[in-house]
This record gives sequence, C-alpha cells and structure tokens, in this order.
Amino acid sequence: MGIIGTVMGLVHVLSDLSNVDKLGPQIAMAFTATLYGVASANIIWIPLATKLKRRNEEEILEKEIVMEGILSIQAGENPNILGQKLRAFLAPSLRERKAAKVGEVHAETAEG
Repeated sequence: MGIIGTVMGLVHVLSDLSNVDKLGPQIAMAFTATLYGVASANIIWIPLATKLKRRNEEEILEKEIVMEGILSIQAGENPNILGQKLRAFLAPSLRERKAAKVGEVHAETAEG
C-alpha cells in the first residue's frame, strides 16, 4: 500500500512541474505514504498473516490426526497402539504437555 501511495504521489507531483515551490512538500508526502505502508505492514499485516498461517497449519494437523484416528478405529487397531500412533504426529514438546494434561484428568477422575 505504501508503494502505491508513493507512486500515486509522485505521479501527482510530476503532473504539475510548473510550480517548483510545491515539489519538495509533495515529494515528501509521497514518501510519507511509503513510511506508513511499511510501518503498517510490519506492525499489523505481516504478524496477522503469520498468525493466520500458523493457525491454518495447526488446523490441518488436527484434521489429519482425527482422520488417522478414525481410519485406525475402523481398522480395529489396539487402543494403546492407536494412542502411540496419534501422539507421533505431535512435536515432542507438545507430547509432553498433552501427557501432563491427560495425567491430570486421570488423577481428577480417580479422586472424584
């Protein structure tokens, strides 16, 4: 967006070269558009795109795990083997976190 603003501003400047006194402020305004465009891209749009891309990848992985689980259940696999197979989809750090959560749930159900 900033580059488009710069180009449009410079086109406007070049369309009226008869008034030399206004050239400096008009060129400065055109480059200010670049600054705003680059700043908004780095502060808003690039982080937003990165977050959306990460969420998309997580959703795809989740759907792959569910699909594999459903197919394995239909094939009649042993539940323990199925659990190990599905945990293999997760990164080691996520496996540990998920195992801790499952342990907490099992402890709560045993107490209650």
